[in-house]
This record gives sequence, structure tokens and C-alpha cells, in this order.
Amino acid sequence: MQKLKRVINIIILSIIIFFVVIISGSWVYHTITMKKEIASTPAPGILIDVNGHSMHVYTEGDGEHTLVFLSGAGTSAPMLDFKPLWSELSPAYTIAVVEKAGYGWSEKADVSREIDIILEESRTALRLADVRPPYVLTAHSMSGLEAIRWTQKYPEEVEAIIGLDPAIPAVYKVLPLPSLPTKLAATVFAHTGLIRLVPSIVNSSAVIESGYLPAEDIATYRSLFYRRTLTSNMLEEMKQVRANAEKVAQEGIPIEVPMYFFISDGNEIGIPNWREILSAYIGHLDRGQFLYLDVGHYVHAWEPGLIAEEIDTFLRRQIKSASYREEDNDGRTFFNYGYRTRKGFEKLF
Repeated sequence: MQKLKRVINIIILSIIIFFVVIISGSWVYHTITMKKEIASTPAPGILIDVNGHSMHVYTEGDGEHTLVFLSGAGTSAPMLDFKPLWSELSPAYTIAVVEKAGYGWSEKADVSREIDIILEESRTALRLADVRPPYVLTAHSMSGLEAIRWTQKYPEEVEAIIGLDPAIPAVYKVLPLPSLPTKLAATVFAHTGLIRLVPSIVNSSAVIESGYLPAEDIATYRSLFYRRTLTSNMLEEMKQVRANAEKVAQEGIPIEVPMYFFISDGNEIGIPNWREILSAYIGHLDRGQFLYLDVGHYVHAWEPGLIAEEIDTFLRRQIKSASYREEDNDGRTFFNYGYRTRKGFEKLF
């Protein structure tokens, strides 16, 4: 019996030592490789000090109207993630991509992720980068909250909101968030570099799978993915997102701001009525429109050409030309709204 116990203990100890060696070796390789990757992938935009930490802002184009791109939660490289879309728009518009703390080329920082702090950091970064309002806020996923909050607090700075499968406050009443053990396991996997042993994870990123990025950008995206997955700032956002959503919900819906939502099939979200929740929000607006797309959550990676064309048409109608506008009996400007599919306009409410 004692012999059997000793054998079992040796086996258990051997397994522990094996995993310690693998994890330690992975961490050392990950740390050395990251240093090389950081040196070989300098920020393409400008780095700005905001509240004691560096934020990256990328700009391109010199159009009269400015589209500000705000990334969804956990997007490792926002500037590259949005590139298929912003590259379609930059010939006619000024585009700016703001990377929040812990994203892309921005530093990780010990800062609260309360919605108003996130908002003020984005505003400060744009101002210091000499990107002046008003803006067309082009927000993916969780940044939908930031865009709505921006409109609530500073309506004079917002010409319109373009929602790229955006999250609205009602979403966070039903959206399942990762459990603590799941987050811990994923964090260890990412921060020790074990994630590099499973290249299929980064290869499955929508912006890589869609095929719109050239090889050089894909290599840069990979390096950012490995050092900007589940950063401390991203984890803090997850902790505070329900409170942030409630704060935005309490201020109501800014019905007077033009909004166009591009809505995915919802299969990657985990909410059965995803489309209905987002389209119902548009139904409250004076000037709103949405388009159903049969693609995944990163709609801008899958349909950049179509979305760019729709954005341009929408903005020309809403903020570039008053000739499209009509007035109701009270003299209020309005636009018909409804839902669209790739086949065209299908229903008016």
C-alpha cells in the first residue's frame, strides 16, 4: 500500500513539474519574443500622454467630416481591426482610431474603466491629436455604450453614430459574462504565452479570416494579439460593464441623433433576440436606420465595402445635404426608418 502511494505521489509530482517547466519556458519565450515584436512594430499613429499613460491615435484622410472609430471589448489591435473599413472611407473622410488603455499600441494603465473616465480619455486623446469635433462616432460592440454616453454628455460634439453591431444598455441585462474561473484560466493562458502554442486562436480572428489585410499587417496583428489579449484594462472593463450600461440607460435614449446600426446574425453573441434588441432601439429615434447582415459580430471585417457605401449614403442624407429632409406637422426634422437586408429596404415601421 505504501509503495502504491509513493508511486502515485511521484506521478503527481512529475505532472506538476512538467507543467511548471512548460509554463515557465513558455513565459520566458513569450517575454523575449514580445520585446523583439515591440521593437519591430512601432506605432503607426501618434502616442499621447493622457492621465499619465500613453494612448495611441491613428488618423488618415482630410475630409470635412470625421469618423472616430471606437473598438469593442477585447479587440487586441483596433487600428488594424478597423482597417478594412476605414481604408474604404479615408479618401472622402477624416478617420481617427482611438485605442483605449491596454489596447493596440496604447499602454496598459491602472485606471478605472468607469464609462465617464473612458469617455474623457478618448476625448482628451483626440483633442491632443488635433482631431476636432464634431464627430461621427463609429462604434463596435461594447463601445456602443461610450458612443451613446458621448451623445448624452456632449451632443454638440456628435454628428451621428454608426453602430457596428453595437451593444446598447439593454444588452447587458441578458448578456452572459465569463465566470471568474474562466477568466482566470484564459488570463493565465494569455499572459504566460501558452496562447502562442495554439495559432488557430489568432487565425480565427475575423479580420484575418476575411482576407482583407495584407501579409505585413497580419504579422503585426499577430504580435499585438499575443501582447494585448485579456489585459488588465480589458478585465476591468468586464467588471464594470453592467454598472456602465446602467448609467447610460438612466440618461435615456438620445432620440435626436442620427444613428445607423449594422447588425450581425447574432450567432456569436449568445443572445437569441440580438437583432430585435438593437432594431427596437433604432425604433425610438427620429432619424435611425439599420441593416441586417448575415455575418459574424465583427461586421466591419466581413463587409467593409458594403458598410462603407451605406455609411456614405447615410451621412450624405443626414448631415451633408439638407435637401433630403422632410418635416412633420410640428416642424420636426425626421427620416423614415426600417430594416434592411443585403437585398435592400424591406419594411417601414
